[in-house]
Amino acid sequence: MMPKAGQAAAQLLQVCPGTGVQTRGAAYEPGGIILTSFDSASMWVYNIDSNRRYPLPETRPCGTNCRLSRDSRWITYVDSTTDVYAKMRLDGTQRTPLIPYAADVEWWSADTLLVWTPTKDAYLQPETGGDREYLNVESVISVQPGGRWGLVVDQADDTFTRAILNLDTRDAESRVGGYVELGEAKPYYEAAAWSPNGQWFGYAAPGVTDAATGAVGSEIFAVQPSAGSEPVQWTDLNSQYGAVRINGRSGGDLSWSPDSRYLAFWVIPLNGADPETNAGEGQIHVLDIANGTLRSYCDFKTMEHTPSPARLIWSPDSTHLALGGNVPGDDKGYLLLALNIETGVFTALSEGIFPTLGGANPIAWGLAP
Repeated sequence: MMPKAGQAAAQLLQVCPGTGVQTRGAAYEPGGIILTSFDSASMWVYNIDSNRRYPLPETRPCGTNCRLSRDSRWITYVDSTTDVYAKMRLDGTQRTPLIPYAADVEWWSADTLLVWTPTKDAYLQPETGGDREYLNVESVISVQPGGRWGLVVDQADDTFTRAILNLDTRDAESRVGGYVELGEAKPYYEAAAWSPNGQWFGYAAPGVTDAATGAVGSEIFAVQPSAGSEPVQWTDLNSQYGAVRINGRSGGDLSWSPDSRYLAFWVIPLNGADPETNAGEGQIHVLDIANGTLRSYCDFKTMEHTPSPARLIWSPDSTHLALGGNVPGDDKGYLLLALNIETGVFTALSEGIFPTLGGANPIAWGLAP
């Protein structure tokens, strides 16, 4: 059972095989295709099974607004020749236009798109086309997958606060049952994400303040808005490490596994009041929400975590993480790394990820056609 608010999380398990970063062999499970960039011109395919890579024409380097479909077989992207949002297989084939005019396109469900317009409106539309259903997304920055709740950021003078609200009832006089306060939104303390199944909203928030250094630690909390629950605390990192930072300045970079069981994030110790300048080595942690176990992985750590650490991308079967990492002491640049979350072994799949859009990051890990 997961901990209630204010209680300690289950035991921390250190997964430290002591093998460092390994070189891949002839085969690497679970296989599939990872999209990333090996230059500044386009997205690239890295085929794990064949250990080959090649650029995708008519694409641009993509950050978090290229979205993997629920079945891990399609990716949204912007056609660089037309600026139309489209979808394609992970190997670049079967390209299909979706939306001619959008700022972002997500899969709200397996067959319905959530479309954000350049004017910050949002609507739902069947993937195959049809009528649009506009949502009330004023001040909303993310919408629950398959649901009607959204993350809203409100401002009062110089203070920003976060809340989860019901998009269908937000104009009602009473917010009872349709509004959950999450506290103040502060830089370096607002990493968050919806689980793919839409059941949970996980988020980082300030916890205990270290009286000696003035450092404010972060913890992971979560809420099930559709179930009418209040936020619960999922970690007690302060008792395990002292004050830490979770991830970086970006607000949407907690990483849920496709099966919605695991939550991956970086834990970065703080030794002073400024979370930007008083931060130590970052280390990957994975929380198993089925049993409360928190695992830390020791064989790769990094100081390249500000303003944001490497993005963590899950394999389709929820067993591995992919990331871009610069291993100290070698001359290979940014490696495409994979972490087996069971064994803790990091493997270098390929070399030379090119930093684009703020980092040397993979985009998605999906299945071959």
